[in-house]
Order: sequence, then C-alpha cells, then structure tokens
Amino acid sequence: MADVIHMDFTLLPTISRFGISLGYGEKTVEEICQKYSVNVDFFLEVINSFHDKNYFPEKKFRAFSLKYIIDYLKSAHKFYLEYKVPKIERLIEKLIEVSDLEKQTFLLLKNFFQEYVNELKLHVKREEEEVYPYIINLEKSFLEKKITKKLQEKLQVYTIGQYQKEHGNIEEKLFDLKNILIKYVPMQKNNNLCNNILSELFKLEEDIKEHSEMEERVMIPQVKAMEKALKNGKFEVEEI
Repeated sequence: MADVIHMDFTLLPTISRFGISLGYGEKTVEEICQKYSVNVDFFLEVINSFHDKNYFPEKKFRAFSLKYIIDYLKSAHKFYLEYKVPKIERLIEKLIEVSDLEKQTFLLLKNFFQEYVNELKLHVKREEEEVYPYIINLEKSFLEKKITKKLQEKLQVYTIGQYQKEHGNIEEKLFDLKNILIKYVPMQKNNNLCNNILSELFKLEEDIKEHSEMEERVMIPQVKAMEKALKNGKFEVEEI
C-alpha cells in the first residue's frame, strides 16, 4: 500500500474515504483492505479511476453492490463539507485580510463561494436524506425478490429518472468562481495565496466531476434496471 502513495500521493484523500489511515507498514493493498473491511476489488477500481483520468470501468463498477457505491459517495460528501470547503473558506478569508487593495472583488469572491457552498449542501442533503435511502431499499427488494407495498406505491409516482432530470450541475458555479480569480482579481504583491485558492478550486472541481460520473454512469443506470425489474417482475408484495 505504501508503494501506491509513492506512485501517486494525490490518492491520499481518496484512500482516506474508505476509512483507511496512514501507518500501512509493509502490508499489501489486500491486507490493508481486509484490516478495514473494505472490498479490495472496489477499492482498486476507484483508485485506478482517480489515478488515470482516462480509466472509468463502468461495467466493472456496475457489478458491485450499490451500497458500496453509496457509502463511497457519502464519504466524498463528508470530505467536501468537512475538509475541502472549510479549507477554501479560510484561504479566501486570509486573502481579504492581507490585501491592501480594493476589497470589493474579494468580498464578491467570498459571497459567490458561499452561494456555491449553500447549493452544495442542499444537493448533499437531498441525496443523503431522500435519494440514497430510496436506492438502498430498492436494491434490497430486488435482491430479496420482495417488494413492500410502500415501495410499490412509490414506484408509481417516483423514479430515479426524475432525480436525474433535476440533478443540477454543481460544477458550473466553480467554473465561474475560477474565472473571477483568473480574470478579475487585482494584482497582488504576492500571488501565492490567489494561486493556492485557484489550485484548491480546480482540485475540488475535478473531484466533484468524478463524483458525478459515478452517479450518472454507474448508480443511475443500475437503479433504472432495478426499477424496471421491480415494476415488470412478479415479486412477492409485503404489506408493510
């Protein structure tokens, strides 16, 4: 596992989403995954897709339980809201604090980022409180060949296709935010702080793009197939 980090240190945040901490010793990837009760095949596919931006094995991802995928997506949410967003907020505050130039642009940057954060929080809240529980129940019914009356009724009025249509592109605001920094921030005596903020925004944008791909290309197609099977198949109906 240590060799993986030496090969690509940018994988550290992705690895930590599996609950895996540093201190690998001489253990292999498989041994570390066993220690942390992580599916090694799923772990390797995620890591490889982050390491090689041209590698995204849709078919292989679709072979895994949706629970693995949802647990991973929820860990990514936690990383964004508890680590990445606060880090960028602190950098913006520092920029406002140290600048001896007109602060209006920096305040615009701060407000614009706060709007983005509010939108991201709403996005996460809806997925974790509505969409993901629905998917977990759906997969459980599909695997057990049983469907509750409640879920059967829900399938008549709601499908994952509705979520897909409303699935906002939360990367667009990040692009606009980067443009403010690149095009309109006044020249600074020391540009390192601005460059640092810009670098963090690019990293967050890339990470969220990977996140959205997992939802759009893996999770949603699997859910659609299960919905179709549950609607058309002869499953036992439980009066719950």
